Amino acid sequence: MTRELHCRDVGFDCDAVVTAEDDDEILRQAADHAKKVHAMTDEEVDDPSFATVVREQIHEKV
Repeated sequence: MTRELHCRDVGFDCDAVVTAEDDDEILRQAADHAKKVHAMTDEEVDDPSFATVVREQIHEKV
């Protein structure tokens, strides 16, 4: 089962979609994307609240 995260669902005005087979990989890709595209810092993406928000928005790809 493929999982996905829409960047827009975590509060950015962004059409990016991250897909992977598991939530940990989605979280890793989302953190990389947030740093590269949205200028978030390592501290911001390493904050447990970032992971919580991301994990709450991950869902099965339809």
